[in-house]
Amino acid sequence: MTLLTVVVAWHGARGGAHGLAWGLLATVFASGIPFAYILGGVRRGRLTDHHVGVREQRRLPLLFGLASVAVGWVLLAAFGAPRPLLALVAVGVVGLVVAVTVSHWWKMSIHTAVAAGAVVVLALTFGAPLLAAAPLPVLAGWSRVRLHAHTLAQVVVGGAVGGLVAGVVYATLG
Repeated sequence: MTLLTVVVAWHGARGGAHGLAWGLLATVFASGIPFAYILGGVRRGRLTDHHVGVREQRRLPLLFGLASVAVGWVLLAAFGAPRPLLALVAVGVVGLVVAVTVSHWWKMSIHTAVAAGAVVVLALTFGAPLLAAAPLPVLAGWSRVRLHAHTLAQVVVGGAVGGLVAGVVYATLG
């Protein structure tokens, strides 16, 4: 997701260091701060692993991640970030709201949701040839099932939800 954020920002800013800076700033709030929170939880023994594999442990890290991404979006908007980057970060906010809601009852695959959403954003940003990346969510889902982290249904729903959220939000705001 970090690479996607930087690429979308760079593209939205029409290249250069300016676009790279937007992408890195968004990445701090969308990935860096939430991942640091999770690693801290693992070190303190509050979380079992960095994948937050235990469904009951997901709520606080997801809410913290949602807050971080939302704050990042507000800062990006206030400072005039490129519209495609704002749309991508909005995809993350909406996706996290859905993930927090679903995770309360069921362990949908967020890995597969993110991978499917990334493919949709790539195709909407750079055109249909980027649909060649479509096997990536399938591989992500396969690995989650193979690792016994999710069932096939959790992977399929994650991929469908991630692709749908990305398609609707990014196409509307981008």
